[in-house]
Amino acid sequence: MLRLVMTILWPAFLAAIAATGLFFSLFDPSELLLRFNGATGLPDIACYTIGFLSSWLFCALSSLLTVYLVQVPDDRPLPF
Repeated sequence: MLRLVMTILWPAFLAAIAATGLFFSLFDPSELLLRFNGATGLPDIACYTIGFLSSWLFCALSSLLTVYLVQVPDDRPLPF
């Protein structure tokens, strides 16, 4: 079970690093906050953290879906 969880979370973690780095190299967190809901008083590090955790969540859901779709019953041969 732990191996399955790590199979899902580790690639999602690496993809979230890349996605967060790319996103925040294009957009400044202070400008995003001002554009969407005004000044909230959140520091930039909080925006980076929220952005990373949300990216990690979406990447983990993608990895989970991949693992779910790759699972093949034992009685059927693999197609490749």
